[in-house]
Amino acid sequence: MKNILCFGDSNTWGYSPGDGTRYPLDIRWTGVLQQSLGTNYHILEEGLNGRTIFINEEGEEARPFRSGSDVLPIILESHRPLDLVNIMLGTNDLKLEFNLSVEEIAQGARGLCEIVLNSEYLVEEPPQILLISPTHIGSTIMPDQEEFFKQAREKSYLFAECYQKVASDLGIHFLDAAKIVEPSEGEGVHWDADQHIKFGKELKRVIEKILKN
Repeated sequence: MKNILCFGDSNTWGYSPGDGTRYPLDIRWTGVLQQSLGTNYHILEEGLNGRTIFINEEGEEARPFRSGSDVLPIILESHRPLDLVNIMLGTNDLKLEFNLSVEEIAQGARGLCEIVLNSEYLVEEPPQILLISPTHIGSTIMPDQEEFFKQAREKSYLFAECYQKVASDLGIHFLDAAKIVEPSEGEGVHWDADQHIKFGKELKRVIEKILKN
């Protein structure tokens, strides 16, 4: 059986932009991927709302343990052995208060990939890595987040170029999620149900090619 770790944020967790609940397993893309690949594959869901690549928020309302780089080593140890690690993070790093360039975010993504590559728990059977650049921020502007949306949208269009360079430098696989799915028109960040299904089915084909090599 092939073990595949899906490490991401709310779009991996399955956040519904309509009401903030979690999509059921047969709708969220990780579940669609499991169903599409079949019983010879085991999809390990590791999505978390608000997860960043390497930053923990500060302040009274900040949620703990949101830095992906802090928790990924533990998750790798917990789920080993692994055949493939999918990493799709970066959207939350666009928050205005973090003041990061896309190049800085991409370097953070490089750090996550290097955590996998250098993990002492995976050294005997190193997994393949698929770095996925997130979808673009949509055109919707929420009144209370206008400043965020304006700066984040422009930056999000640079994700693919910067992430692809990281993947090329490290010799790992790359996928641009923005070429497959779009965020909800009503909210601009999270995916509607049909987009989850579409992404899960497309990723199935990508993963089969990777793991057949």
